Amino acid sequence: MLFKHRVTTMAVLLALSGFSAAAYADSSVNSLKDLFTQGTVDGQVRAYYFSRDFGKNAANLSAFSLGGYLNAHTASLAGFSADVGFYTANSLGANRKNPDVTLMGPGTSINRLGQAYLQYEIPQVLLFRAGNQTLNTPWVNGSDSRVIPATYQGVFAQVSPYCGWNIYGMRIFRWASRTSGDYYRDNLYYPATFQGDNMYGGATAVPSTDPASNGILAFGTSYKRYGINAQAWYYDMYQFTNIFYGDAQYTLKTGMGVDPFLGGQINREWDSQSLLNTSLGASAINRFKGNGVNSTAWGVIGGIDYDLKNPILGKGQLAASYNEILYHPGAVGGGAIISPYTVGYATDPLYTTSMIRGLVELGPGHGWKIKWTQNFLNKQFLFMAAYAQYQLQTLGQANDIYGDLTYFPQGFLKGLSIRDRVEVAHGGGLPNNTGYFIYNRVMLTYDF
Repeated sequence: MLFKHRVTTMAVLLALSGFSAAAYADSSVNSLKDLFTQGTVDGQVRAYYFSRDFGKNAANLSAFSLGGYLNAHTASLAGFSADVGFYTANSLGANRKNPDVTLMGPGTSINRLGQAYLQYEIPQVLLFRAGNQTLNTPWVNGSDSRVIPATYQGVFAQVSPYCGWNIYGMRIFRWASRTSGDYYRDNLYYPATFQGDNMYGGATAVPSTDPASNGILAFGTSYKRYGINAQAWYYDMYQFTNIFYGDAQYTLKTGMGVDPFLGGQINREWDSQSLLNTSLGASAINRFKGNGVNSTAWGVIGGIDYDLKNPILGKGQLAASYNEILYHPGAVGGGAIISPYTVGYATDPLYTTSMIRGLVELGPGHGWKIKWTQNFLNKQFLFMAAYAQYQLQTLGQANDIYGDLTYFPQGFLKGLSIRDRVEVAHGGGLPNNTGYFIYNRVMLTYDF
């Protein structure tokens, strides 16, 4: 009887174990199935045309491109998910004569895996991502003012220990510029076509014989709450520069439709072994010549956010800002900011940077900027206007006049935007010393 009882008990346990295993297996299969069937797809289609008028003494340039991206995201399984995004741009045969290569390079198309990463996430606590991805940090970002953005290959982590407070870390090994079809160990100081990379629009400052870059190591933190918006970052951009950057802004919420704000920023750079250092034999050109990176910059911004609360004129902002890059005689570029992933793109975090250039592109000196932003007709239109003036250490005086109008259709066309940006630049740093430069960008974008 005892033996029979034990056999019966074992049979029941085995049956229960088998049931549990089968149930677990079914659950796993269903979860793996849901991982894909409950995923999402989004993307963007963008048509872009721009022209550059350099004046009487230079050939004008223009270019067209149609492209965008398509991203597929899996659902989350125990916190794990994946993303694959295909990025493309195509001239459609429109750029046969003297095209502007900064739009999409000299070829007829760009195709790449802009995003292809694995991710682990505990919502509002932890995020870890490895693979091809977009980034949005002050000195390493998407520079998304062409058809496809710059993307990066590496690992990125974010920890959120408290509401509004985030801590970041990343190690980037390669990147793909806005005109590149693949990932490379270079940056915007390398010459175009370095190791086969169709990378255009940067600031060539090292010879093609220099070693490839080892990428970026960075750590940062940010806090956004109670009207405070602050961040601090440290970057080691291997073989080029070390950067400490910080900014903070406070907005006083008055509840009266007018909210004043005040902010400041600082940028400090150093590196005695930079490839831009002429003492190491690099053939740094023009303003980048010098011995050792040594750069100090600061800035302030102030203004008001307002809401006129009527159908015609809604929310807007009026801001004034100032930046200075101190002159350091003998340093690389006389103390110029070294920015391997934004120089020439004009996508740096300085308050006074204009659409086509700023103090990063123009060298040591100081500048001020006035900018007005206005929504009107129930946010169907967004208008921006700005004026920036720069007093430069080696290039004299320069100024930029900027206008920007975007239309957001409603109804079944929601998701579409039509934007026209125009900037007129005068003064130093222009090609062939023409005295002026007119840049017009027309962009149609549909997000879905």
